[in-house]
Amino acid sequence: MKPGFRRLLCGCLLLVLVAPARAQGIYQTPEAFLDEVFGGAPPAPRKMWIKAELADSVRAVLGHDLGVLRLSYWGQSGRTVWILEEIGKEQPITAGIVVNNGAIESVRVLVFRESRGWEVRHPFFTDQFKGARLVDGDRLDRGIDGISGATLSVGALTRLARLALLLHAYSTGALPG
Repeated sequence: MKPGFRRLLCGCLLLVLVAPARAQGIYQTPEAFLDEVFGGAPPAPRKMWIKAELADSVRAVLGHDLGVLRLSYWGQSGRTVWILEEIGKEQPITAGIVVNNGAIESVRVLVFRESRGWEVRHPFFTDQFKGARLVDGDRLDRGIDGISGATLSVGALTRLARLALLLHAYSTGALPG
């Protein structure tokens, strides 16, 4: 084997081994996200108890129980902010979702722990959620384009967007809760 080819092969192998580790990371802390959303002065957190009817709706959106009895959220003038987690393939993805008067204002991946699918953190993907609303109780009013190789991460963020809209509706009284 020629030395130049051997170096090229070793370099490619190194890239394959290092790339998954590069995908994981904290892109923004929840505190920094809240400061950004609320211009440096986030309101005090509120608590939402996950009662039976809401738990059933959450289960319909996620396909499983939320696993907590109450959630913290931040709200001001018809706008709510949710810091939520959902499993991608094996690890939780933490996202910050802003809902304004029943429509998604922004989605941001804050912490990504998976080895694949990290592309969901980029605006070309998250911007698809802007303006999305719930229809028929728990579906988005639009389709979300997937990303090849990131199917489970795309699904996790789509479920979180639906969940944030559902929780917003309950928190503002748009749904019984």
